[in-house]
Amino acid sequence: MTAAVLDIVGCGVLSPAGSGLDPLAAALAAPDASAGSLPSGPDAPDGPGGEPFPPMPVRPVTDFRPQERLGRKGLSRLTRSDQLAMAVCGTALTDLTATAGPLDDEARGRTGIVLGTGAGSVRRLAEFTRDTFVQDRPYMVNPSHFPGTLMNSPAGQSAIRYGLTGVNSTLSGGPVAGLSALRFARNALLAGHADRLLAGGVEELSAQSAWAWYRTGALGPGVALGEGSAVFVLERGGAARRNRAPLGHLLACELRFADPSQGAAAVGRRLTECVQDALAVAAVSAADVAVVVPGAAGRRGWSAAEEQALRRVFGAEGPRRLTAQSVLGETHSAGAALHLAALLAWWRDGAATDGAGVGVVTALGPDGQVGCLIVRRATDAEPGD
Repeated sequence: MTAAVLDIVGCGVLSPAGSGLDPLAAALAAPDASAGSLPSGPDAPDGPGGEPFPPMPVRPVTDFRPQERLGRKGLSRLTRSDQLAMAVCGTALTDLTATAGPLDDEARGRTGIVLGTGAGSVRRLAEFTRDTFVQDRPYMVNPSHFPGTLMNSPAGQSAIRYGLTGVNSTLSGGPVAGLSALRFARNALLAGHADRLLAGGVEELSAQSAWAWYRTGALGPGVALGEGSAVFVLERGGAARRNRAPLGHLLACELRFADPSQGAAAVGRRLTECVQDALAVAAVSAADVAVVVPGAAGRRGWSAAEEQALRRVFGAEGPRRLTAQSVLGETHSAGAALHLAALLAWWRDGAATDGAGVGVVTALGPDGQVGCLIVRRATDAEPGD
């Protein structure tokens, strides 16, 4: 194994399918998954604060009770994004320590969190801003709600809760945010700035963001708006011996940018180059790839540009497409991380029967950002790994 390979040694997932990889695998395998077998509907419920949602299908995280996962103390001051991120980070650390043992103070000092997001908690930001206008005086806002308006709140709150004093970063990148976080974590680990990092993305469902999606008409027909969070514990390949194999091996993660004023086709061509570059970094040929998880499958106009980019790399037939949006909905800044979780869940469920074990996760955004991640199934590890 080369020094550029990272092991995925633990993960935490909260999605519309439930908590963990197993419910996600079951949802992806369900025959009626594409027809909307998960909670969804044409009339979304009111939000946590009673705000009405637009008439569009939504897929919130199911079976998530923050008070049971995080306790009641200080819960009211945390945003939905904070709660989701803290819960999955806790699960990921439990997953890690179950096989590697608990982290001591020195290990916690070399362990950090890197999260991708859009703008943090849109709901908290909107509510706090509104309070500055409707309260008697601008300074009558609730000061305990201010930290939740910052996009780095989920990563910071999670690090404080679990005593992780290593690298702590938040990257805002819309649909590419999860890949930005994974690439940042990869570079930090390979440069020796940390021994392990929890990297992924988070996106909350709120009436404010739902109305933005609804008014812009950016989603394809019948596509639900979802939420969720997924983080992965990453370590340098072969860094430690464990009682079980890693969940997978991160071979490459590349990002590129195109001028969005040139249109979706130009962004798609840039994605083609990004995928080709990532395959070269990973020393993997296009023929070795068994499955692709496209990031823009639910977005109007962009799904076609992404598919054309993939066809230029893999040909008209190409590898299987695992369209996780049929289960998750459009999860925006958590999309890439949740799509990696979907790929790991698909492999865990034994759905890949052809023996090939290389997967690709792609993402692109209307601002011209594109990204590609290459991951290898753990059971296909090279001899001596």
